[in-house]
Amino acid sequence: MIAVIDYGMGNLRSVEKAFQYIGFKAVITDDPATIAAADEAVLPGVGAFADAMDTLTQKGLDKAIYSFINSGRPFLGICLGLQLLMEESGEGGPHKGLGVLKGTVEHIPAGLKVPHMGWNDLGRTDDPLFEGLGRRPYVYFVHSYYVSPADESIIIAKVNYGIDMPVAVHKDNVYAVQFHPEKSSSNGLAMLKNFGRLVS
Repeated sequence: MIAVIDYGMGNLRSVEKAFQYIGFKAVITDDPATIAAADEAVLPGVGAFADAMDTLTQKGLDKAIYSFINSGRPFLGICLGLQLLMEESGEGGPHKGLGVLKGTVEHIPAGLKVPHMGWNDLGRTDDPLFEGLGRRPYVYFVHSYYVSPADESIIIAKVNYGIDMPVAVHKDNVYAVQFHPEKSSSNGLAMLKNFGRLVS
């Protein structure tokens, strides 16, 4: 079972339905016990960084996330869910993140249209998340901030949008992407299937 972590932000139902469509059992939950019992967990999100962190903390979901990741089971962050895993964000901040990954969240540089919205192609590395995909798969973005990991070795994909921005990372059992797999047609569904298969 895949737990889609509910902290009141983001298109949770779309993520749940995408996993169900490709044959995985997924549930939307804000219950730490349900998250703890899951085989895999997903932290989606659309919205403001500070509000998301406040809600995660108030609901005790930050502790549930730490515990799940420390267990070694596969964990996936999507969009804001990627940014929340970093140490700090400059969005209306600075604001502290979960600190699972070392690094910061930066605003897309001045002079570039924000948000970065629509389809763009990934310059990707070989990684289990991208198994079976072409060298430069197209995926769907909506974001005004991007992550800057301290350890560049965890970056598994970048996108060129005036600058080369990291948009996917993988460290141990933690995967996270800036784009929306659930909105990225067959490429996105293939990535979600690859993630789901990590424990199957």
